Amino acid sequence: MNGVANSAGFGGADVPPKLAERRDWRSHLFSLGVLAMAAACAVLFLFNPSHYRFYPVCLFHQTTGLLCPGCGSLRAMHQLLHGHLGAALHCNALLVASLPFAAWLTIRFAAGKMKGQPAALIVPPNGFWLFLAAAVAFGVLRNLPAFSWLAP
Repeated sequence: MNGVANSAGFGGADVPPKLAERRDWRSHLFSLGVLAMAAACAVLFLFNPSHYRFYPVCLFHQTTGLLCPGCGSLRAMHQLLHGHLGAALHCNALLVASLPFAAWLTIRFAAGKMKGQPAALIVPPNGFWLFLAAAVAFGVLRNLPAFSWLAP
């Protein structure tokens, strides 16, 4: 077989050149994504969104004056990176509550990739609709005076 040796070390079998190039391109893209996430976390760790104005603003809040479900997410992530769970919950409880599920989905995706399954981040339909309903409810409640404790 006219192929390129498998550089990933899977059994030493030959891999067709196009497949080897695609794997190489995807691994570089994955590495680039990991580096970008690490850089974003470093910036967020070093520069508090409450004190620096180079972070993006919420257009929904700027236009309507109301808080969207994502308002306070950058501040919450900054607090989490510093280990302040209570302050992060105050900034955006929905984000903090959704992080374990995001981690579960990521681990499930990575485990599937390691087993050689196709790359698909599958969220069960019920889970998607439940999260959407929770986000809408959170967005509405945090704008009501009785639930002002949900506002950042």
